Amino acid sequence: MRLFLQHAFWGPVWLGLAFAQSPSFEAASAKPAAAPSGRASMHGGPGTADPAQVTFTNATLMNVLLRAYDVQSFQVTGPDWLATERYDIAAKIPPGTAPEQFRAMLQKLLAERFHLALHRETRQLQGFELTVARGGPKLKASADAGAGDSAQPETPPKLDANGFPILTQPGVAMMEGVRGKAVVTFLTARAQPISALAGRISREFRMPILDKTGLGGAYDFTLEFAPQPPGAPPAAPPAEGVPAGDDSGPNLLSAVQRQLGLRLTPSKIPVEMLIVDRAERVPSGN
Repeated sequence: MRLFLQHAFWGPVWLGLAFAQSPSFEAASAKPAAAPSGRASMHGGPGTADPAQVTFTNATLMNVLLRAYDVQSFQVTGPDWLATERYDIAAKIPPGTAPEQFRAMLQKLLAERFHLALHRETRQLQGFELTVARGGPKLKASADAGAGDSAQPETPPKLDANGFPILTQPGVAMMEGVRGKAVVTFLTARAQPISALAGRISREFRMPILDKTGLGGAYDFTLEFAPQPPGAPPAAPPAEGVPAGDDSGPNLLSAVQRQLGLRLTPSKIPVEMLIVDRAERVPSGN
């Protein structure tokens, strides 16, 4: 299983310096955002409805870096302005570009226009181990042949009678709704490996999750939980077999155990980090 959390220590490896042989966008522009007070957005790219063009609007350099290197925010350290300065970036993508090539193109653009240079190293971060809870998993093996596509639908899906998104093909969808007096997140997964669930939990907590369930294959499941406040530490997990919280808004740790038969246990996790050594605030080459 491919997991960003389990890489051996490579020592410093300089990136962004040797892109002569790497694929390139057919054309690209990178400028300070025209309206830096608006909300960031990204459209297009391989696997979307517009694979020939990618557009970042009012995006931070951190937004682009996370997409380029397929990592999460807790895996990146660098100057504070990486998450505050805003840019408008647009690029034309060659036909037939694969996702891995697309990321290499973004990396090259960051190196050429922002003179970005970084290196990798492994650090121990506080996170969670995902294991099978007492009583076994409560997951349904998927009947879909094409498993592993964890893309979010580009248009809001319809909802079932319980408020969960309805998926007609493999993927993951999350939507907020109300249960009783509580705001909750309704998640539907179709034909997904456990690694997709671990990734979603990791993004919700902004902490690394190490899959130690030993469960292979793909599953269909739903999950209902109270949204996690950004940056807030997760509540302590309940003891095995002990109900926790109000059903109208269970926290994510409780929901995973009670609804999926899996357990999240606090642990130090080895994480491959990206350390930004240099970057320019003003892009060049336009």
